[in-house]
Amino acid sequence: MRWIALAMMAIAVASLSAPADAADYAPLDCDKAKSPAERTICGDYDLGQSEARMATLFTITTSLVAMGQRGDIQDDQRKWLLSRDACGKNLGCLQESYARRIKELENVMAGIASRGPY
Repeated sequence: MRWIALAMMAIAVASLSAPADAADYAPLDCDKAKSPAERTICGDYDLGQSEARMATLFTITTSLVAMGQRGDIQDDQRKWLLSRDACGKNLGCLQESYARRIKELENVMAGIASRGPY
């Protein structure tokens, strides 16, 4: 029940105040995919779903944390994008990369939830 309330609150907050550079991390525009990794993600349904989940978690977490932590999350995202792109066309590498990043962002959300009540 607590997660439902947190998710609803997060969606409301995210829709009101997304970070200024959130567009850099929004789900891929497959019409503009350039790198081998981006083209591979766009061509694989499961990776596309992982991209959407990661982008949603990124937007929500950066809208719910203080400015210092937001900067850290954004820096980590930039580093992650470089490591993700280094996977190229390797599906296994891309899947693992997304799994790690999603887990990191879920841990941030769990930290926020642990400071309730909501």
